[in-house]
Amino acid sequence: MKLLTYSPIVLALVFAQTLPQKIDVSKLGPQVGERVPDFSLKDQSGKTWTLQSIMGPKGAWLVFIRSADW
Repeated sequence: MKLLTYSPIVLALVFAQTLPQKIDVSKLGPQVGERVPDFSLKDQSGKTWTLQSIMGPKGAWLVFIRSADW
């Protein structure tokens, strides 16, 4: 019975030590307001897109979605 009582505490301590501490978001890529480098990428249909081809008069908003199917 004591084993079952202490098991959640032990698991919590083990997982707490493996969790990352603070993440420095300034190292994760372009920051808000920072200009991204020119790029050329193909979409799912094979059409090539560049930064200039998607840029509008007010700029562009890129959203990258990570799928579980990848």
